[in-house]
Amino acid sequence: MYSIGVDLGGTNIAIGIVDDNYEIVIKDSVPTPVSEGAEAIVDAIADLCLSLCDRAGIPQTEIRSVGIAAPGSVDPAEGVVKYANNLPFKDFPIAALLRRRLACQTIHVENDANAAAWGEAVAGAAKGTKDSVMITLGTGVGGGIVIDGKLYSGFNYAGAELGHMVIVADGRPCTCGRKGCFEAYSSATALIAMTEEKMAECRASGRKTLMEEIVAEKGSVSGRTAFQAARRNDPAGLEVVERYCFYLACGLTNLINIFQPEILSIGGGISNEGDYLLSRLIPIIERERYGGNSVKPTEIRIAQLKNDAGIIGGAVLA
Repeated sequence: MYSIGVDLGGTNIAIGIVDDNYEIVIKDSVPTPVSEGAEAIVDAIADLCLSLCDRAGIPQTEIRSVGIAAPGSVDPAEGVVKYANNLPFKDFPIAALLRRRLACQTIHVENDANAAAWGEAVAGAAKGTKDSVMITLGTGVGGGIVIDGKLYSGFNYAGAELGHMVIVADGRPCTCGRKGCFEAYSSATALIAMTEEKMAECRASGRKTLMEEIVAEKGSVSGRTAFQAARRNDPAGLEVVERYCFYLACGLTNLINIFQPEILSIGGGISNEGDYLLSRLIPIIERERYGGNSVKPTEIRIAQLKNDAGIIGGAVLA
């Protein structure tokens, strides 16, 4: 038997058929038809599910369930996306509508960050543990929490908004309306802003930085710009990376102090910096975490499933 995992994004819909060993048998993606409306998105999901079954030679009768990892506020009990900022969904009964198109009637909907955290818990960096936290560093900061082998989402399914705890009182404005949120200092968006600020500071003072050469070559500032310069021992690049890692370590230490997970995994685009990133975070966290050497430490890892986390997590949750 198989399950289908759907990673629904504002730009693309990625879908995979997952076997009982949590391996993806076949996957593909299509653009999300946002401009065509909510029901067109359901049609696109159904069409790709059916296409993958045909291509893999798997009858629909062998699909036990479909799991949708969706952005925004989700009510898994009702199969409804309450609100998604980048999708035309408001109290949208996505599970019920998808049941009309597919033979499989077991359809589960979960927040995408929660689904990714579950994927890492069952098949990725936190496999074999009961308590873990995953943080994703992308355009924003998302995350998911697993406690005693169960996904935690609060009584109203809106919990685990890890990016929106304040780490700097009255600090940088956040997209959520607060100031000083973890997301405002530790997302890829925040890192790009820090990089641009440092480059402007260098220009104003006449200071040379390799970041200018990297941007000229790549065409724009990215979340990698400062790290690429820092790896080449560029002082300004190193300053950006150190400042960014200071804020990131602050948020991660807060999460460790609150939840004391066995594994804390880091995903999203910034996690591609791998050991270079961890080597700067771990010393700060070890210095700052509650309990010091008297408490068994949380292990910090880079997430393993990358872009497949939502597909696998969604499939397994379903």
